[in-house]
Amino acid sequence: MKFSKIYPLLVSKAVKKGRTQSEVDEVIIWLTGYSERKLEELVECDITYAEFFNQAPQLNANRHLIKGSICGVKVEEIEESLMREIRYLDKLIDELSKGKKMASILRQS
Repeated sequence: MKFSKIYPLLVSKAVKKGRTQSEVDEVIIWLTGYSERKLEELVECDITYAEFFNQAPQLNANRHLIKGSICGVKVEEIEESLMREIRYLDKLIDELSKGKKMASILRQS
């Protein structure tokens, strides 16, 4: 699946709950290490969702602090690395949509 197809779904989920595209971008940038400019480019190209994660410049070292369930599965128990990265992002977008403060979402003290 193409990242360009998934990105609008992530944004839509957050916007429906009163959050912004900018906040979604902040979460994605925190998790993956992409710059804002590069993220904008990737939304417009044919990169797959797997390539998006596999080519991420620097996956955040604190992403292991992301805990909880997505679709009934605890993200910290997912063994397949790509699926775990995908579910980390899903969990962060869920937290954003539920109104959590950005500092909490980005695992800042």
